Amino acid sequence: MKAIIKKELYSALNSPIFYGVAVFFLVFVSVWLFYLQRYFMLDSATLRPFFAAFPLAMILAVPALTMKGWAEERKLGSVELLLTMPVSEWDLVLGKFFAAFGLLCVILALTIPVPLTLSALGNFDGGVIAGEYIGAVLLSASAVSLGLLLSALSKNQASAFLGSAVVLVVMMLVNQASVRLPAILADFVNFFSLSFHFDTFSKGIIDTRDAAFFILTTILFLFLNVRVILYRKWN
Repeated sequence: MKAIIKKELYSALNSPIFYGVAVFFLVFVSVWLFYLQRYFMLDSATLRPFFAAFPLAMILAVPALTMKGWAEERKLGSVELLLTMPVSEWDLVLGKFFAAFGLLCVILALTIPVPLTLSALGNFDGGVIAGEYIGAVLLSASAVSLGLLLSALSKNQASAFLGSAVVLVVMMLVNQASVRLPAILADFVNFFSLSFHFDTFSKGIIDTRDAAFFILTTILFLFLNVRVILYRKWN
């Protein structure tokens, strides 16, 4: 697993994609906060508008980081070599997951200067901000595992990127469409929305139900990824 992680990190850090994704993420959340949300006109010591942009930014950031995970291996024909090596499928999947997840966590860490800078302008609650970052990390894990699963199901990087982006748009924004639905149906739709479960964290509240949702969906997507790899290995 360590060898796979090193390989993926070396490949990502020597590619302009990671740096482009990092710049896009940082610019997007900053523009969202200061220009679209007009933060300084809110006159409130809260960073909820800042963290509300994270799910939207991940719609493009996550597919860009995960599209090469398996689709590139299939294109180059190196996936057959990986599957014949003396490592388990779980090692391969987890190695790629932790590499992409680690890169996304680095990008999240690069956003920390924003709350640090704004903290001098008001009495911010550090515990709330910590809870918001915990939610962002859990959301990242679930989104990355989903992106890698769709990469394993795709034939090339383009289809992996588009497929992941479309699915993430649905899972991030489906809760917006549930407003006009009946309460029971709205609850059912919201259950599958990543941004709905992140909304609690964006308020600084760590709800174990939402945390469990992110952890269980991450495990589910990784398990399905392993099953896809096993299917391709024997077929």
